[in-house]
Amino acid sequence: MAMKVGLSSRVFALNTTHLSEVLDNTSRAEAAAVVMGSWKVFWVSGAIVFLQMIPAILSWGQHGHYATCKIAERLLTDGVRAAVKELLPEFANGELAAVCSWADDIRFHYRWSSDLHFVDTPDFRCQYEYCRDCHDPAGHKNRCVTGAIYNYTLQLMLANHNSVSERKYNLTEALMFLSHFIGDVHQPLHVGFTGDLGGNTIQAHWYRRKTNLHHVWDTMIIDSALKKYYDLDLTNMITAIQRNISDNWSDDMGSWEACASNYTVCPNPYATESIDLACKYAYRNATPGSTLEDDYFLSRLPVVEKRLAQGGIRLAATLNRIFSSQSPISVA
Repeated sequence: MAMKVGLSSRVFALNTTHLSEVLDNTSRAEAAAVVMGSWKVFWVSGAIVFLQMIPAILSWGQHGHYATCKIAERLLTDGVRAAVKELLPEFANGELAAVCSWADDIRFHYRWSSDLHFVDTPDFRCQYEYCRDCHDPAGHKNRCVTGAIYNYTLQLMLANHNSVSERKYNLTEALMFLSHFIGDVHQPLHVGFTGDLGGNTIQAHWYRRKTNLHHVWDTMIIDSALKKYYDLDLTNMITAIQRNISDNWSDDMGSWEACASNYTVCPNPYATESIDLACKYAYRNATPGSTLEDDYFLSRLPVVEKRLAQGGIRLAATLNRIFSSQSPISVA
């Protein structure tokens, strides 16, 4: 089976009673914290096929998302890898990384999804709090990148435990959204300041090219690294990051993978890390009108590569827990 599409075109949020029936270790109060209210998620027939005909948006642009998911693929258990392949669309040819930019490609078609790629925090406080920060510009709660990670994890978990839920949700989309959003939450400026929209309104030059700070972190640091160190070959960069995971970060993998209390997913610590890194590295020395060159690039590239590694490791760990265990979801 190439993909799992729910019988209904709309994905409904579950009430806490249904959630408690599936996740016995999760209290109803915890369940209420992770259920997404009244999300209108519409499946458009042929949308995934349509995406093959439009240019990819280099938005942790295409390269960053591909790297994150490629790193994750190698860390999936055999059984989970098979379950993931079962949900992938046919054009992915069994490769999770091939669809990890899908959520960017579709965001102008699924306009409701645009607010799910980030979470903005109060200016200059360098702190993230789910209850305060996870909302869209209209104030609707739970509509942010961490809320989306909870939501799509929940859909996949429930479907894994319950055939009724399996028919209700579009599991192919849930997998692709989850894989993308776990990448997004590791990009520091996807957890940036509200006032500058995560660096989007900070105009700067990347060497001679005019751009904005958010775009520097989404794509330009990675693109410059590919040109300077990796012969314009993303495979070389991914291999180098995987080597760092094996040689230099192996002692950290356990803590990166783990969720407190054996929860299935725990995006809040990832968001906290990102805003901390945004303050220490992304925003620092990047004032409006500044020119960012070697000093900025060479000191920030290690941060980017480590976040790609952490995103891949945590995506794999989350998928392994979703498809092979009955762990509860963490409390928002």
